[in-house]
Amino acid sequence: MTETLRGPAVDGGLFRRALAAHAAGVVVITAQNEGVPAGLTATSFSSVSLAPPLVSFYVDQGSSTWPSMRPADHFAVNVLAGDQGELAARFARKGADRFAPPTRWRPGAFGAPLLADASAHLICRPHSATDIGDHVLVVGLVVEATVHGADGPLLYHQGRFGSFVPHD
Repeated sequence: MTETLRGPAVDGGLFRRALAAHAAGVVVITAQNEGVPAGLTATSFSSVSLAPPLVSFYVDQGSSTWPSMRPADHFAVNVLAGDQGELAARFARKGADRFAPPTRWRPGAFGAPLLADASAHLICRPHSATDIGDHVLVVGLVVEATVHGADGPLLYHQGRFGSFVPHD
């Protein structure tokens, strides 16, 4: 265990296993900086505020992708549908050419890359970024939102992607 200001913190391995029991929605955050698209998979996406419309996600400070995305003046949140697990995995892989085929995308408003077949797209202007632990908390102001369908969401649970099956 590591020490915190108030006492010992839980072991990192146990913490990771406990969090794996929580299913999380999956998005791909995309941006263009100097005409070069970049993107990463996030399972930490969340709404923050309705007025003003703010959303957030966390990115690892060691991310090799985040430094190229951070200076962008806009980013897109691509809310993935239940059948887009391979797309999420592609954007989570290190060293992959994430925007090469078979990825289908187009530039959206303000140049933010929009992934094809996503359930929804949110175009955001960066609002704030704060270092917290070994991650960066990124908050964006939503300036455009488009909902494309009511397909079930892509979820991440126990280290795997899957889709949502509602109860009757």
